[in-house]
Amino acid sequence: MTWLIENMGTIIVLLVLVIIVAAIVRKLYSDKKKGIHSCGGHCGGGCPGCSSCGGSCSSCSAHKK
Repeated sequence: MTWLIENMGTIIVLLVLVIIVAAIVRKLYSDKKKGIHSCGGHCGGGCPGCSSCGGSCSSCSAHKK
């Protein structure tokens, strides 16, 4: 019990970080299901939707060939 009390600050910080990381992963997963990629573009719609990717996404690469 003493160990728990002595390390309460560390445990609280750890829990906050775990919650933040879980929220980020959930957001990335949700965006992926919606077709929004991590670069911020909607790369699935072809090159016009890839302006924020700089043309580096797979659909732009296919159009460049």
